[in-house]
Amino acid sequence: MQRNVHSMALAATGIIAARAIMTLAAALCCIGAATAQTSYPTRPIRMVVPFTPGGSTDILARSIGMELSKAWGQPVIIDNVPGAGGSIGADKVAKAPADGYTLLMGHIGTLAVNPSLYPKLPYDPVKDFAPVAWVARVPNVLVVHPSVKAANLKEFVALAKARPGQLNYGSGGNGSAANLASEYFKLQTGTAILHIPYRGTAPAVTDLMGGQIQMLFTGAPAVMGQIKGGQLRALAVSSPKRLDILPDVPTVAESGYKDFEADQWYGVVAPTGTPKEVIAKLNAQINQALASAELKTRLTNEGAIAMPTTPEAFGQHIVRELARWKPVIRSGRVKAD
Repeated sequence: MQRNVHSMALAATGIIAARAIMTLAAALCCIGAATAQTSYPTRPIRMVVPFTPGGSTDILARSIGMELSKAWGQPVIIDNVPGAGGSIGADKVAKAPADGYTLLMGHIGTLAVNPSLYPKLPYDPVKDFAPVAWVARVPNVLVVHPSVKAANLKEFVALAKARPGQLNYGSGGNGSAANLASEYFKLQTGTAILHIPYRGTAPAVTDLMGGQIQMLFTGAPAVMGQIKGGQLRALAVSSPKRLDILPDVPTVAESGYKDFEADQWYGVVAPTGTPKEVIAKLNAQINQALASAELKTRLTNEGAIAMPTTPEAFGQHIVRELARWKPVIRSGRVKAD
């Protein structure tokens, strides 16, 4: 009898101890989460830019990194890892520890285009990344040479349909943002316009000014001087709204092609599994930075529009863009350089 009582007492003590351990573990989890939220970051953050220095992705990453460093007193190290249309750098981040100390400044290519452009992409933009913050969008503007007999977009479409395969457009290369925007335009308008790829936007602009090509879709800053100087004619912008710097130029949607949207865009993502508290803190600080007058000026100089929103909204945007560009790449038979 005494032995049974002793056994029961031991069992009860074991249950109590187990419950105490479970309670302690739960408390430690809460403390860990709270600590992650309040103390992060405690060391330098690495932000990978999957392209060479000097481009829009690099400029935006450095601007955001500077603001985070100011706010938190920790350096944000910009790590340029170019190659394969941004896939090499993106893959590095996808396989990095999910602790908030390795981030990717992604863009339309790495997060929405590459899955359809590269048959063996080493990462999945939805499964391998946690959206952090949508930073900015850069609207494209459709410009033509002054010799083109079209005063507006409807007239240009009519001209292209009357002369199938006789007009051509330039881009910064196969798979570039200009290539994709133009192929999307062709798909939406039912036109046949030939693609002339260049090694970068600058030579494409030069040949457009010289009349060697007739059309180009590109970010507004690359052609603002030529538009103002009358060397190029702007027919439409790719964004949902008109641009402040080109208030008289209608959107493609306004010109009769509802829901047309072909902007470049940029945003920060982290490896999947990064603590939600860390993502929330990063999102709040990046959104605060985007609201500052200094960063707004920098974005304007890049032809960019700040896009502060939630991680969830940015994630939904990535999914929509993946669906948007897949048929464009297939129908246009777009290949990466």
